[in-house]
Amino acid sequence: MESVFQALSSTVRRKILAYLSKTSLTAGEIADRFEISKPALSKHLNVLMNAGLIESDKQGQYVHYRLVKNNLFASMNDFLVNFCPEGRPLKMESAEIEAGKKSNN
Repeated sequence: MESVFQALSSTVRRKILAYLSKTSLTAGEIADRFEISKPALSKHLNVLMNAGLIESDKQGQYVHYRLVKNNLFASMNDFLVNFCPEGRPLKMESAEIEAGKKSNN
């Protein structure tokens, strides 16, 4: 449980969870939304994965990250993002990305 709270203590990691709330994204797609180095982003993703909040799936040459939906803390974060003034726009953007992916298929 300590790893979950450590993961949620970072604003960047909470934003990553908000982006992953409605769709999966590659590390590159996540990196495009932040002004941090790729090694720093990789560290944030590893912290989230070690806490069991996100999982990865290799699809071709890309690794896609997504929220672990059956994780209680991830589900609570997904719910709370709706009430967070900073998180709500990120969740809406996530939904728009997912809608764009579906229309391209």
